[in-house]
Amino acid sequence: MDPATIIGILLAFGAVAASITLEGSHIDSVIIPGPMVLVIGATIAVGIAGGTMKDFFGAVKALPRTFRGKVVTPTATIDTLVSLAETARADGLLALEQQAEEVDDPFLKNALLNIADGIDEEDLRVMLEDEIATKTRSAKNSARFYMALGGYAPTVGIIGTVVSLTHVLEKLDTPDTLGPMIASAFVATLWGLLTANFVWFPIGNRMQRLAELETERMTLLCEGVLAIQAGSQPRVLGERLRAMVPDARPAAPADAAAAA
Repeated sequence: MDPATIIGILLAFGAVAASITLEGSHIDSVIIPGPMVLVIGATIAVGIAGGTMKDFFGAVKALPRTFRGKVVTPTATIDTLVSLAETARADGLLALEQQAEEVDDPFLKNALLNIADGIDEEDLRVMLEDEIATKTRSAKNSARFYMALGGYAPTVGIIGTVVSLTHVLEKLDTPDTLGPMIASAFVATLWGLLTANFVWFPIGNRMQRLAELETERMTLLCEGVLAIQAGSQPRVLGERLRAMVPDARPAAPADAAAAA
């Protein structure tokens, strides 16, 4: 689990809470149910209205993975593929069927089973690339939903403020209450900005980043299993895949000497 999103959101709200406290105010002054319900509820509602119910349910389903999603390093993926290449070279492609039973990743498992079944290399490439494209498109649709919420939230907050100020104008005959009522009116704008920049945009950006990382991982797997099917040597395969991921390449001799 990568806790970056949770840590970032908590720190952001913590900074706001600290700012309110340092200014001598109280958190209760901005925790007002009415504006919060309006901003959060109406933002989600217009987000649903801007797409389809399938988009909404897909975005909700993807949300848990955003917070607890495990990021697999390219090095680990390459090591797995090299190990599979060694097995295929030593025992033949049919041995990959047994290896597939020990694999948790459905994408890799399906690819290994197809290799063991003797599927044509070009057909396998088309199948894997189509699956990558489908999963990438689905992840980006979910991210787009939350990015749209981030765009709607500030405007919904302004609407809440206008509604509250309209109520304030009805109370001009009681000037003693105008100050607190005006302050409460702007809470809706505050929550619109907070939810947009502290919740919706970070979640959307996180989903986009996870989608990019997953696409890179699946592309590595695709190229790796196709090379295994073609009979590539494990060492050559490892070097080729590391060349696709700069961070996974071993340090050059000069760099290693400088680090020492």
